[in-house]
Amino acid sequence: MGPPFSIRRVISKSSGTREAFDDSRHDMTRFRFVTPHRIGKWYNDLGLAQRFANAIGAGFLDPRSGRFIAYRETRLETATIPASPE
Repeated sequence: MGPPFSIRRVISKSSGTREAFDDSRHDMTRFRFVTPHRIGKWYNDLGLAQRFANAIGAGFLDPRSGRFIAYRETRLETATIPASPE
């Protein structure tokens, strides 16, 4: 069973528009939770974002099951940052 929210990978352009971006091994995905009144910090790992979600009232990690419980109206935002060309 997957997470109770959808995970979208997007890249923000300087024009403010968003465009779908294909995954790559070298791209970095960042995660943050957003509530109606607060915006969380960006984290490089989904587990870290979940661990600190309680600080903004976005949800909590259940200690018994290890599952993340998101509060109502909480969204998970992701951003994919392309790797610099080598």
